[in-house]
Amino acid sequence: MPSLVNAPAETIGFDDFMKVDIRVGQVVKAEPFPEARKPAYKLTIDFGPDIGVKKSSAQITVHYTLDQLQGRKVAAVVNFPPRQIGPVMSEVLTLGFPDENGEVVLVGVDREIPVGGRLF
Repeated sequence: MPSLVNAPAETIGFDDFMKVDIRVGQVVKAEPFPEARKPAYKLTIDFGPDIGVKKSSAQITVHYTLDQLQGRKVAAVVNFPPRQIGPVMSEVLTLGFPDENGEVVLVGVDREIPVGGRLF
């Protein structure tokens, strides 16, 4: 039986896809998040002048150190409502894929692009 993570999602129309606003941002600050229930970091991400600087929490401590995150480009959903994660108000959902052990590997870009660009 396939896991829920690997099961295909239901078919949606292109208009539904366009409702999800996924942008590239640059991590300007990465901090420990000792209050999180599962190991995580607090991220401050710059999405450029139209969206601005937003906060996120991410369970990415297995594959990334704080130093590796500083300046890194990441993809995030920027139009979900903010969500309280312990003492942190997470304003964007930083995106990643699970590795073979279910640990998060961040979605990234392989060329230099300006922050704020929208996925299409």
